[in-house]
Amino acid sequence: MRTFVPALIDSLHGYDRKQALADVGAGVIVGVVALPLAIAFAIASGVPPENGLYTAIIAGFIISALGGSRVQIGGPTGAFVVIVYAIVQEHGLDGLAIATVMAGVMLIGLGVARLGAAIKFIPFPVTTGFTSGIAVVIFSSQFGDLLGLETGPLPADFFEKWRVYAEHIGTIDPTSAAVGIAALVVLIGWPRVSRTVPSPFVALVVTTVGVAVLGVEVETIGSRFGGIPAALPSPRLPAIELAQVRELIGPAFAIALLGAVESLLSAVVADGMTGTRHKSNVELVAQGIANIAAPIFGGIPATGAIARTATNVRNGGRTPVAGLTHVATLLVITLFFGRWASAIPLATLAAILIVVAYHMSEWRTFKAEFGAPKSDVAVLLTTFTLTVAFDLVLAIQAGMVLAAFLFMRRMAEVTNVSMVGLEFTEEGAGVSGVALRKGLLPGIAIYEINGPFFFGAAEKFKETLGEISDPPRVLVLRMANVMTIDSTALNALKDLVRRTRKDGTLVVLSEVQPRTRAVLERSYLLDEVGEENIKDTIEGALNTAREYVESSTLLASTAAE
Repeated sequence: MRTFVPALIDSLHGYDRKQALADVGAGVIVGVVALPLAIAFAIASGVPPENGLYTAIIAGFIISALGGSRVQIGGPTGAFVVIVYAIVQEHGLDGLAIATVMAGVMLIGLGVARLGAAIKFIPFPVTTGFTSGIAVVIFSSQFGDLLGLETGPLPADFFEKWRVYAEHIGTIDPTSAAVGIAALVVLIGWPRVSRTVPSPFVALVVTTVGVAVLGVEVETIGSRFGGIPAALPSPRLPAIELAQVRELIGPAFAIALLGAVESLLSAVVADGMTGTRHKSNVELVAQGIANIAAPIFGGIPATGAIARTATNVRNGGRTPVAGLTHVATLLVITLFFGRWASAIPLATLAAILIVVAYHMSEWRTFKAEFGAPKSDVAVLLTTFTLTVAFDLVLAIQAGMVLAAFLFMRRMAEVTNVSMVGLEFTEEGAGVSGVALRKGLLPGIAIYEINGPFFFGAAEKFKETLGEISDPPRVLVLRMANVMTIDSTALNALKDLVRRTRKDGTLVVLSEVQPRTRAVLERSYLLDEVGEENIKDTIEGALNTAREYVESSTLLASTAAE
C-alpha cells in the first residue's frame, strides 16, 4: 500500500535546516494570505466569519498532513461559495454539515477506488463554464457590500439580487464605497511595489487601521456578526434526518466533484512549478477526511486552493511543513488576535472577493473557447448560464450530460460501416486487392467496421446492413479497426447473426482484435457465430466464405439431381 503513503512522510527523507527555514517562512506568508480569504469566503457563503477560519485550520492541517501533494494548501475557496450559500439558505448550517460530511465520504471512496486520474476526463468547457459562472455570482454577491448599499438580506436568485441592487442604488454609503475603492486600489497596485507581503493582507491592514484612526462609521464584521471567538469550538455532530440526507445527495455530489477537481488541478499546477509529482488518490482521501472533520468543528467545505498553493511555492515552500506552518499561523492569529478581526470593514472583504472573482473568471480563457467547435461552445454557455441563473448542481449535471451526448455523437460520426469492393487497394484499406479479387465469389459480401463499436454506432451499423437487398450466402465483417465494443453493439451483432441465419447466410468475422475477442467470448457471441467462423486474416475469412459457397452450391445441385 505504498501508494497511499502521505507526501509528508516521503518529503522528510533528507530534510534539512535550510529547507525547514524556507518552509516556515513560506507557511507564515501563506497564513497571512489565508486570513482575509478564509473570513471573506465564509461571509460570502452565508456563514459566520469564524467558520472560515475553523475550516482553514482543521481542514488545512489534515490536507497538509495526509495529502498526496508536497505543497498543497487547503482551506475554503471561492468555488464553494455558490453551492454553500444555496445549502445554508435551504437547509441551514446543520444541512451544510451533513452535505459536507457526505461529500467527504464520496471523496474517500473516489481515492480508495483509485479514480484520481479519472477526474481529468471532465470536459474543459464544463470546468471553465462553472468556474466563470461562480466568479460572476461571487461578484454579484459582493457588489452591495462594496458600495455599502442598505439592502437587507439579499435573495439567492441572481436576477432578483440585481433587481434589489437597482432598487436601493440610492442608498450608497460614500464612506463604505471609499473604503472599498481604496482596498481595490491597494489590491491592484501593491503587487507592483512588493510581492513579499501579500496584497490582501496589506489592503486589510491599511483600510482597517484607516477606518479606526479616522473614526469613520462603516459596517464591519463586528457590527454585522459580532466578535470572532478567540478559541476553537468544541466538536459537535449535526442533527441528522433521513429525509434531509436524501435531499442533500445532489449538493454533496457537487461539493465532492468541485473539491476533487480543484484540489487535483491545484496539485497539477504545483507539480509544474516544482517539478514534483503528486499522488492523486492519496490527495482525494485526505480531502475526504478533511471534509468529514471540518464540519464537526463548525467548518465549511474545503479543498486545495490554487492561489495559496502557488504563493507557497513562490515563497520557497517545498514540503507539507509549509502547509502545517500556515495552519499554525492561522491558529495563533485566531487565538490571540481574533478579537481585532471584528474591526475589519465589510467593504474591504468585498473588494478582496471581487479581485478573487476577477482572477477566477479567467475571462481570456472563456473568450478563447468561442473559437472551439460549436458543440464545446454550447457546453460552455449551458454550464455558465445554469450556474449563474439557477444553481451549481444543475449546471454540473447538465454540462456533464450534454458533453457526454456530444462526445457520443462525435464518436458515432468517427465510426463507419462500409462495403468493401474490388477497388480496395493495399494503400487505401490495408487489405491486398489481389487477395480480394482471387477470393471473391458471387454470394459473398464484405463489410468493414472502422472505429469504436458502441451504442452510438450500433444504429448506423443496422442501417447500413439493412440496405442489403438480396441476402448474400456469406457476410464477412472486417473488425481490424474495432478496438472497443459495448453491450448494445454486441446485441446488434447477435441480432444480425440470428436474422441472417434464417435467410441461410453465414456470418464470418475477420481480424478481431484480442481485446474485442475477449468481450465476444464473455458475451457468448462466439457461440452464436461459431469459433470456426472467426478468422485472424481477411484471406482466411475469404477462404472460409469460398468453401461455404462452393459446398452449399454443390449440395444444392446434388439435391436438384
